Amino acid sequence: MENSDTKAFRGEDIWVALGLLTRLPLPARHWNAARPAALAAWAYPLAGLVVGVVACALGAAALWLGTPAGFVAALILASLSVLTGAMHEDGMADAADGLWGGHDVTRRLEIMKDSHIGAFGVIALIAGFALRWSALTALIAAGTLWAPVLAVAMISRAAMVGVMHTLPHAREMGLSHMTGRPGLPALGIACALAFVAAITMLGAPGLAILAIAALTALACAAIARAKIGGQTGDILGAIQQMTEITMYACLAALLI
Repeated sequence: MENSDTKAFRGEDIWVALGLLTRLPLPARHWNAARPAALAAWAYPLAGLVVGVVACALGAAALWLGTPAGFVAALILASLSVLTGAMHEDGMADAADGLWGGHDVTRRLEIMKDSHIGAFGVIALIAGFALRWSALTALIAAGTLWAPVLAVAMISRAAMVGVMHTLPHAREMGLSHMTGRPGLPALGIACALAFVAAITMLGAPGLAILAIAALTALACAAIARAKIGGQTGDILGAIQQMTEITMYACLAALLI
């Protein structure tokens, strides 16, 4: 299943990506169990686009009703969490607890697997929400909503694909291991989708956003490799959240 490039990409990959990364009430659909789920990783940015559109629609409706920018930003972030089952936030909390709370690889992986949340996880969740909320509030107050939210949602999920491809699995079980590692074709399409989103939605500043997302993902991947020797589902969730934070901060600095 590792780095499988042998099968063509299919439209059903989008369905699989939505099933893996969202909690949308999708109708039941047959999936070929022999087809590695990692082949659907190219569609992760499209899953981000879908949840981003729903969240932005709710935010736009709230703006139309006259609610303040801070409320709209909180509504969008809460909507994104609900639509994804807060899986990325959960991953960041578990990764923070494990990477900074354990004294060796075995203990770090045990902590990340534990369903309880520790001090590092709580701090990561609060800080992550506060940082995203403050930057998004500033963007909305400046008159921009759809473009930054959609672009960030797509690019942050492309960053996940990059780490999935680059890092080995840290453990021999779990969602990340079951999904597999995407090959270069899947990574290439995911990156192409992220590039198109950045340029069409953000223009020239999109290049800076792509760069900051790549640097953030590389830094997080380096920490994961040093701390636990690879990636897990929690690490991928943390990648999505960390790139989202840095991209929103960069956008607020560039566009306001």
